[in-house]
Amino acid sequence: MASIINQWAVICIVLSGVALIIGVTFIRRGNRAMHMRFMLLASALATLFLILYLTRLGLGYEKKYVGPEQWRSAYYTLLITHIFMAALNVPLALGALYWAYRGIQAAGSLSRVDEVPVARAAFDTHRKWTRWTVPVWLYVAVTGWIIYLVLDRFGQLSLR
Repeated sequence: MASIINQWAVICIVLSGVALIIGVTFIRRGNRAMHMRFMLLASALATLFLILYLTRLGLGYEKKYVGPEQWRSAYYTLLITHIFMAALNVPLALGALYWAYRGIQAAGSLSRVDEVPVARAAFDTHRKWTRWTVPVWLYVAVTGWIIYLVLDRFGQLSLR
């Protein structure tokens, strides 16, 4: 059961990263509605990943690195930075979502954002948050995929 949960967790986080990139592409093209949809999808998939990941750990499914000794310090450096940035990403993503929500609440709809000063201010703050959130989220996603691939090749299952 835990290995199936692990597979779904990996699928969720890969799709979350893809949705994030698509969402960023939409906002750069000025399509706020599609940006919002893809960012909410990315957030939901990342949340589902976290639930599945914690469930998997709770079931005792964990892989330990047993690969080449000369790669050990690089692997653990990658793992530590991944964990730190993942923890940092949670409040960053929540802050970005909060300010987008405040902006939509103030404007009443995405089409009125530029007409309502309070909404514009909220979205300006949202943008400031995302300048940090998106790179951190992408780092976490990419390093997570690398860690998964490394452990798939050089990991040993350790069931508690």
